[in-house]
Amino acid sequence: MYGLFGSGQAEAGQREALLGHLLHAAALLRDLDGCYHYVVGSDPNDPDGIWISEVWRSPADHQGSLTHPAIQQLISVARPLIAAMPQRFEYTPLGGKGLPE
Repeated sequence: MYGLFGSGQAEAGQREALLGHLLHAAALLRDLDGCYHYVVGSDPNDPDGIWISEVWRSPADHQGSLTHPAIQQLISVARPLIAAMPQRFEYTPLGGKGLPE
């Protein structure tokens, strides 16, 4: 499996709009083969802060999702709302509730 965990900053005052787009991405990924987990959250200590957690079957599945036309369109709309993505961590998920064995 392949995991990503990161934090970001929305442009000032744009967090809710950005979160809306990211939650739409989560809905698009819900039935995408290879995506096990895609969770979006807001940072309770930062009015512009966001968090994203992802688990994929493989790095190739993650990369493939980025070529999906609906995801590409969503990225083009959401990208201008992002001020920074200062933290991005890749990891290897070993298991847990909701993940395949």
